[in-house]
Amino acid sequence: MHAQILSLVILQAASTVLGGLVPPTPHGPVLDARDGALTDNVDKVAALAAAALNKAKTTADATLGGRCTWKNVKVRKEWGKLTVDERKAYIAAVKCLQSKPALTPSSVASGAKTRFDDFVATHINQTLTIHYTGNFLGWHRYFTYLYEKALSCECGYKGTQPYWDWAQTAITGMTASPIFDGSDTSMSGQGAAIPNQGDIILGASSGLPPIVLDAGPGGGCVTSGPFKDMKVNLGPAALDTPGGISVSNPNGPLTYNPRCLSRSLTDSVNQRFANATSIFRTVSEPGNVFDFQMMMQGVPGFGDIGVHGGGHYALGGDPGRDVFVSPGDPAFYLHHAMIDRTWWMWQMQDPANRVSGPNAVIGTNTFLNSPPSANTTLDDFVDYGFAAGPPRKLRDLMSTMGGPFCYVYE
Repeated sequence: MHAQILSLVILQAASTVLGGLVPPTPHGPVLDARDGALTDNVDKVAALAAAALNKAKTTADATLGGRCTWKNVKVRKEWGKLTVDERKAYIAAVKCLQSKPALTPSSVASGAKTRFDDFVATHINQTLTIHYTGNFLGWHRYFTYLYEKALSCECGYKGTQPYWDWAQTAITGMTASPIFDGSDTSMSGQGAAIPNQGDIILGASSGLPPIVLDAGPGGGCVTSGPFKDMKVNLGPAALDTPGGISVSNPNGPLTYNPRCLSRSLTDSVNQRFANATSIFRTVSEPGNVFDFQMMMQGVPGFGDIGVHGGGHYALGGDPGRDVFVSPGDPAFYLHHAMIDRTWWMWQMQDPANRVSGPNAVIGTNTFLNSPPSANTTLDDFVDYGFAAGPPRKLRDLMSTMGGPFCYVYE
């Protein structure tokens, strides 16, 4: 049912959105590491990150009144920059959260069995009001922070939420990355190979021009690393599978449906949609937040799933290819920390307008404005159900050094 609803929403909304929007230029064909294309703009992205960090440093005390200062700000790091002990501590905290009983009542989500599942259930329940919406960026910033806070307050984690730099894995290959190499200090690796899979065909059920993706070399249960035995308890809701088929749990995505974590780590998707050039263009080209978030997510019907879709579909598998249930893969939070980092870099180019200005949010409150809904405002609240809280106004979530936050990115 969720898969059918999502397809209908996209199809109904596309004509309106595409009729008035000048889409971002597609990122082009799959890039080839052998000719150096994947390293293009790596230095430019690094320069944007350094400039963002410098801007945050020079404005912190003056604009925030001293609550969050350069002396007490926390720094989120790329996974490979963590020490072995720091990686093990993060993994242990995630597994701790997966061992604690859920707070979500069974009447709301009978399949939510753990605190980790509470976050998945919240995302399932709100998917159609937190993607292609004006609150997409702020909602996911706070969601990732609340998860980080749960790791800290409930499981004793002392570090910060790490991020996955897609540009690096586009160059090295995903399974060569310390995030996905399958070692005991990784977020687990590849899924078992399933031979003769068809392509992933996005848009096949919505009537839009399809996007064809390689299904990747995996597809089965994750075979190594700390999460090889974990269970995904919720979903699927709208799982894209080979052949253009979208699969959902007939009993509903919030019911109990334990299964292994599966992945198909797909370098071609990472290289095509989430490479250094993709990041550089996403940060440097859009002049307003509407264009920024549309480029990040991809404009339906124009052949580009953006860096947001690029990361999710590069993970592949179940729940990686399910927009509703994707937080069921622990790597989700590294991906969305990078989404947040990308937004932060974009914001820091013009913080007066992109953090504090009246147009710091643009959009409506439903997926591609279908059904039609009110414009998102900075005074709108975001809420996370039984996962965590309290609710917050979007205006409190615009700065990583304001509201509940006090962090920056390396």
